[in-house]
Amino acid sequence: MAYIGLLAGLALLIFLALRGVNILFASLLCGLVVALTNGLPVHEAFAEHYASGPLGTFSFAGRFFLLFIAGAIFGRIMGESKAATSIALALVDRLGAHRALVITVLSCAALTYGGVVVFVVIFAMYPLGLSLLKEADIPKRLFCAALALGAGTFTLTALPGTPSIQNVIPSVALGTDLFAAPLLGLTGGAIMFVLGMIYLERQRVMAKAAGEGFEPGPLDKVENIIASPDMPPWRLAILPLVLVLSTILLPRLLQSMGLAPETGMLADIIVFAGKQPIFWPSLALILGSLFAYALFPNLRGRGLQVFGEGTNDAIMPLLNTAAVIGFGGIVVQTIGFQDFSSAMLNSGLPPKLSAFTSISVVSAITGSASGGLQIFMATMADSYIAMGIPADELHRIVAMASGGFDSLPHCGAVIAMLTITQLTHKQAYKDVGVITVVIPVVATLCVMALSMII
Repeated sequence: MAYIGLLAGLALLIFLALRGVNILFASLLCGLVVALTNGLPVHEAFAEHYASGPLGTFSFAGRFFLLFIAGAIFGRIMGESKAATSIALALVDRLGAHRALVITVLSCAALTYGGVVVFVVIFAMYPLGLSLLKEADIPKRLFCAALALGAGTFTLTALPGTPSIQNVIPSVALGTDLFAAPLLGLTGGAIMFVLGMIYLERQRVMAKAAGEGFEPGPLDKVENIIASPDMPPWRLAILPLVLVLSTILLPRLLQSMGLAPETGMLADIIVFAGKQPIFWPSLALILGSLFAYALFPNLRGRGLQVFGEGTNDAIMPLLNTAAVIGFGGIVVQTIGFQDFSSAMLNSGLPPKLSAFTSISVVSAITGSASGGLQIFMATMADSYIAMGIPADELHRIVAMASGGFDSLPHCGAVIAMLTITQLTHKQAYKDVGVITVVIPVVATLCVMALSMII
């Protein structure tokens, strides 16, 4: 009964998400199904595990609240000031509008590999992407998939050295470094990028042949990508984005290059930045927003209105994402989940295949790669090391595997991205699913085969 209830709750959540049912209501309903079928006290399931546990809704919302608000405000200001349109026009002039998807993928990849949080990348890229899409007449669903490829696949789990939480968790737990199994990581990252770009370009050509083009969402404010008197020059328009990225990345670069001072105020700031993976990027976005407001005259007289609209933009993405995380908080407390963990460790499968299956299922159930990794490392990792898997290979395989089935329709990051881009699962998930589930799983299986050969 426990297994059936667990699977039924997960299947129902995916079904409701695909049908466009409000995800807050869906997470509560499915959490109730899981709790009742697994014998969890309902009050404990919702008052503790769903609401405020380690994977609780409000634990997540409280932790990421400022980041969502700051990111949404920055995105709104870059759009309202026409700075994003100006940058897009410059890119189109130099690279061509038809390359909007590869521009999006490479830009997102550079940001996330540099340590920028995925949600920040989505907020920062969205106003720029809208202008590029309109000029190239590319459907928004493909822009969403390009965002997912650049910000949520190879730079988070595969490339050696990435500072993402998906790479940090196994490093801390296993005592490996962030460059663990570099050949496996580079191979997996290359497979994800190449297959992803092939898919996106093929879909772009098919959409053009079918007459499918760009359609803005109800809240999108996108101008025709043509020069206008109140549009700032691109060299000026890009400065707020440069400020944001420099603020986020400079402390990390100074430390990695050995140029950080050991004492003084600058040393304290660098240490503080390194210890604040959420607050520091939020501060950078706030500084970028204030700088943009001071820089662009077309925002004069309506600053409070624009800041307020940006704040409002963040609420639903934050709540939708947090609700799904809360569902995972109930799931990990169930007897069915605990029995699954024991069953996988005693399955008799080859150790690497067993580890791949375990982390894939755990990430799928929780809808979170980082949540799945935390649970896996706490409950299973030592057993797989004892089975003879080298720590660096286990690090890379489970990091990559965590970024596959975590992205099923109930994934918090997927829901946030769809909410921000104003698309439904029905409109965009097929493309997002191929990019974030099918291709990463193929890449991980190829890397596992390579690890067995070498």
